[in-house]
Amino acid sequence: MAIVIGADAQGKRLKDVLKAHLLAAGYEVIDVGDDTKDFIDNTLTVAAQLGKDTENLGIMIDAYGAGSFMVATKIKGMIAAEVSDERSAYMTRGHNNARMITIGAEIVGDQLAKNIATAFAGGRYDGGRHQIRVDMLNKMC
Repeated sequence: MAIVIGADAQGKRLKDVLKAHLLAAGYEVIDVGDDTKDFIDNTLTVAAQLGKDTENLGIMIDAYGAGSFMVATKIKGMIAAEVSDERSAYMTRGHNNARMITIGAEIVGDQLAKNIATAFAGGRYDGGRHQIRVDMLNKMC
């Protein structure tokens, strides 16, 4: 499993922090961020990369996380969550089988962002009763 990470200009610094953190933790990181493009293009690039390998997870960083989240949820089959805490990052993997999270660099500090990335990457989908909702989400768009 690799973590695909992207960011626009407002998220670049935090992306670099998370990239270094994830690499140090032993994760493979695929950096597709292009700070000359806006969050829409970068989110689409992260999602496209996730489409190449269903085992990979994605993290997209922009100023507030909301814009990237809105883009990601328009992509058929993409389950994404905007997160600003560790528990939500972990639980969205466990209960929603989210493949991408979005983070706001103007909202979340460096240490919290590291904790969020670790929780998301370490989370595992629980399946079972949650599959009904996941199936419903995957039928949308």
